[in-house]
Amino acid sequence: MVRSLPPLNALRAFEAAGRHQSFSRAADELGVSHSAVSRHVRGLEDRLGAQLFRDLPRGVELTQAGARYLATLTPAFDRIAEASEMFDPQPAGQVTVDAEPLFAAKWLIPRLSDFYTRFPDVELRLKGSNALADIDRYEADLAIRFLHAGPAAQSGPMISNQPLYPFAAPSLVPEAISAEALLKLPRLRDRREDTWQHWAALAGLPLPETADGAWRMPVAMAYEAALAGHAVLLVSSEVTADDVAAGRLVQCSDIGFRMGSYHFVLGEGVTRRSAVRLFRDWLLDQSAGLRSDLG
Repeated sequence: MVRSLPPLNALRAFEAAGRHQSFSRAADELGVSHSAVSRHVRGLEDRLGAQLFRDLPRGVELTQAGARYLATLTPAFDRIAEASEMFDPQPAGQVTVDAEPLFAAKWLIPRLSDFYTRFPDVELRLKGSNALADIDRYEADLAIRFLHAGPAAQSGPMISNQPLYPFAAPSLVPEAISAEALLKLPRLRDRREDTWQHWAALAGLPLPETADGAWRMPVAMAYEAALAGHAVLLVSSEVTADDVAAGRLVQCSDIGFRMGSYHFVLGEGVTRRSAVRLFRDWLLDQSAGLRSDLG
């Protein structure tokens, strides 16, 4: 059977322009001029006898027919790309990951040697930020964020939902301690919230009064203060595992609770690149033991 196919360059131009809702961004992706994308799209419209885009005062938008066509073409291009990648002897490329600093420093970075050993041709660029990365503007391919109230609109697979427990340096809490005694110690608080109120309620105790603002700082700085023996910190247990194993921190109580989870945050289409998918899958494999269905 002879297939009646439009020119491939025209299909590529339309598919990129449709995903971006922009001829200019499609041109940047394909490495061609704006006029080339426009010419290919208009030629495709003539070939199909259908209007795929409508002009706006600032840019273009898909028509209903264009949106239906794009919904079929994009998965087809994805499958072609994935089939072709099977012939690559070793994945290559660049991946930019924007991770929360505490998670990056305490959990991700200590495990990166395994990634570099297994995938030496993938260049990993790591950024640290607590703000939600603007994935759609290509600040990063993937972000790792702690989401407090369930998945965000762009969130991808869960990485970890480990509970929060109180941790402190052995110099501050050298042995077993009661919940009541623990609450009398200096407490570190994230400047965005105070989780100690909830922990005290779970322990069935009132929360002692402390000076307003005392020991309130970003969680990455609070973690270093806890390591230095200044106070107790409530933090999710995946980031403390290496310091607990090394004897630099101790878990002060079995009372813990979940208040959110670490997730990937990703923009539409970024996982079409094999290097990005490779890093995502590697990290999910590394973190498999950190995900639980328990409430």
